[in-house]
Amino acid sequence: MTVACVGLGSNQDDPVRQVGSALAALSQLPETALAARSSLYHSRPVGPQDQPEFVNAVAQLETGLTAITLLRHMQAIEDNHGRRRGGRRWGPRTLDLDLLLYGEECIDTEDLKVPHPEMTRRGFVLVPLLEIVPDIIIPGAGPAHDIIKDLDTSDLVRLDARE
Repeated sequence: MTVACVGLGSNQDDPVRQVGSALAALSQLPETALAARSSLYHSRPVGPQDQPEFVNAVAQLETGLTAITLLRHMQAIEDNHGRRRGGRRWGPRTLDLDLLLYGEECIDTEDLKVPHPEMTRRGFVLVPLLEIVPDIIIPGAGPAHDIIKDLDTSDLVRLDARE
């Protein structure tokens, strides 16, 4: 089994429900168990600011799926939640699932880059990640608790306590 971390985000069509439903869907994937989930957080959108705030979370999975198979399942979950691809970059979305980490692997293919290339610049990723894995080390970047010191996380508002 491999420990994988997935970032979740939504700012359309009841974002709290979208993220909750996606967490449930991740827990139902074959050969996969939901090991931990973070609290939910409100955050400002990245990029265009003329859209609603996002609800974000991070899930930790234990999976027997390969990274690319896990990614394909995540894309199917996005599609089932009404995700439409091809809109403006960093625009509004019903659901966004990002494979942040897959064990300690570094993957760089056309379809998949792990660790996620933007995760070390995103407080809405690192804050919930550190909540569930306080000692996480990001391959090629170092301890997340050191990286987050240089990020502005003042826009994050915790919505709930993790279950």
